[in-house]
Order: sequence, then structure tokens, then C-alpha cells
Amino acid sequence: MEGSKVIGGQDGSSSDGRPPNPVAAAYRQCFSGARVASPCTKTLLRHPSLQVKSKTSDISVESELGMEDCESKFIPIVRSGAWADIGFRQSMEDVYVCVDNFMHDYGLKNSTDGPNAFYGVFDGHGGKHAADFACNNLPRFIVEDEDFPREIERAVASAFLQTDSAFAEACSLDAALASGTTALAALIVGRSLVVANAGDCRAVLCRRGKAIEMSRDHKPICIKEKKRIESCGGYVYDGYLNGQLNVARALGDWHMEGMKNRDGGPLSAEPEFMNTKLTEEDEFLIIGCDGIWDVFRSQNAVDFARRRLQSHNDPAVCSKDLVDEALKRKSGDNLAVVVVCFQSQPPPNLVAPRGRVQRSISAEGLKELQSFLDRLGE
Repeated sequence: MEGSKVIGGQDGSSSDGRPPNPVAAAYRQCFSGARVASPCTKTLLRHPSLQVKSKTSDISVESELGMEDCESKFIPIVRSGAWADIGFRQSMEDVYVCVDNFMHDYGLKNSTDGPNAFYGVFDGHGGKHAADFACNNLPRFIVEDEDFPREIERAVASAFLQTDSAFAEACSLDAALASGTTALAALIVGRSLVVANAGDCRAVLCRRGKAIEMSRDHKPICIKEKKRIESCGGYVYDGYLNGQLNVARALGDWHMEGMKNRDGGPLSAEPEFMNTKLTEEDEFLIIGCDGIWDVFRSQNAVDFARRRLQSHNDPAVCSKDLVDEALKRKSGDNLAVVVVCFQSQPPPNLVAPRGRVQRSISAEGLKELQSFLDRLGE
């Protein structure tokens, strides 16, 4: 799938071209299958709520692992694949997007060495409209931000909030669109991997066989989220935000009383960031909606995907393998997953180094050995 763009849903189907501009007269077109490519002009400023902010809640994976970012000639070779399935639900509300050549496909000149790619998964609730809207428009809001790609995290944070505001306007024009969605986006620019998450989708990096979580599940019961919710006038009841939602961050849900308003609210659309520099030890990335993580732990998913990639080295087939295995494990949700490989070769076999064992013999043992040798000489 290198150099391609895929926007998919239940059956893994794809469409080419750029998502439509969400202006008032064209909101309905956001949910149609037709997408027309057109030159991209940078017209959007950052979201007003970020004008004063100088820093987002980003987390560096290097700092968490105690790693130092050293000079490297490693250039990732990006290959991606995705799969989705309705699972045991009656309707499909998960959506994904894969863009292996992000800047080219959206009309920007690539000013960096190496790859530039965008991947996203969106888990809708209360309908699919919010997930479709975010999938179609979030990438465009990113590339049209004046800070992209110079300040990736600021541009992406603004794009999340721009998408949320635009969907609120769409819902004001057509109440039938009312719904919500979690959102996770992963951007690869050169050696940099930046993951933005709002909700309980998850990104996991495989670094030489070890699972490195590149996102944090935003559940209302998490201490950090619970404090934020309560400071915004909300509450957590039986694990649910205001007794209604089992996520603490999401796009949409403007129709739910007490969740959001123009000045904020307990349900936040602002993403949390994690970032790292890719090295030769980084093998692939898994991003998936919570239907995957309901039945896979992060390391378990990495181990499973690694074995499958060693077998066939195909990220698209690996994505289907993960979904099929989740169904076997009786996941009760919709399923959507994207696998992004950073090497052309399959993951190598890991052989644990054998330590040197120091052996010695006692004086008594030496006497017994000498006695045995003497008897042999007789």
C-alpha cells in the first residue's frame, strides 16, 4: 500500500481523492462516497482555544524509557494495511484511514527527508456520522494549519478541535447527524512518530519485540481524567462520564446535555500526545479501536502480529489476522485495526544471548578423577 491512500470501514473498501471542505453548504457531502482532489491552500489558523496555550500534554517515549536520541541514518520504509469488521454488533461504527504519502496526497510539498504518512482510527458511538466526519476531515484540517509541518503537535491539536467545532455546526444544520467518536491519529514525518489520542483507541509500537504503548486510554475512572472532569463540572458515576459515556475524551456528542459547550465541558476533544524517534529496532505500529484491546493486551497483540508478519510480511493480511483472532476471542465490539511496518524485511527472529557459565571442580572431585584415571591405566 506504499504511496496510497485508503479510507475504509466495515469491508475494507477504499476511495481516492481528498475529503471535502466542511463548509455549511457542503456538510452533506462529507458523508457521500464522492471525493474530488483539488490543490490545497493553507487557509486555517490554529484553533482559537490554542492561541494562548504554549504546550500540549505531550509525553516523550524516550524520556519514559530513559533512552537518548542519538544520531541515526535509519530511514523508515513505510508499508501499511488495515482491516475492519462489524463483529457481533448490528451496525458498524468504526472507521479507519491510511495515507502512506500524506503531503503529496494533500497537495503539499514534502520538505523533509524520508516518509510522511498519516493513519487514523475512529470509533463512533450513537451512530457513525461523527466517525465518518472526523475520518474525512481531520487530515485536511492538519495540512491546512499554518503550523504544519513545522509544529506538528500544535497543528494536530488544533485540527482535532477544528474538526469537533465543524461537526457541531454540521449537527446544528441537521440533528440527524448527532453522534460522537473517539479518535486516534498517528503521523510519521521522517524519523518522527507522533501519536495524538482522544478516547480509548490505542497505538502500540513494536520495538525489537517489546510493546511500547504510544497512547493512554482515556477512561473516566482514570485519576487524571476524573480530576479534569470534576474540575469542568462533570462527574463519574459507575465508571461513566456523567453516567452516560465510558470515555473521557471524544469528538462530537454535542447533543448530550452537560457534556460540551463552546467554553469547554467535561467531555474533551483535545488530544494527548506521545512521540518518539524511530530507530532500526522499531519494527511496526498497531493502532486499533477498543474492540481489539478488549481481548488483546498490548504485548500479546505485538507478539501475535510479529509472528504473522514473520510468516507473510504483509501488513494488510496482518491486520485481518488481528481482527479474525479478536473475533475468535469473542470481542463484542466493532473491530478496526491498522498495521504500519517500518522495514522492508519481516521482523527478525530474536535469539537470547547465552551467558558464559563458569565451571569449577572441587579438590575432592579432582582426587576422584585422578583415582579413576589411575584405574584405567592399570
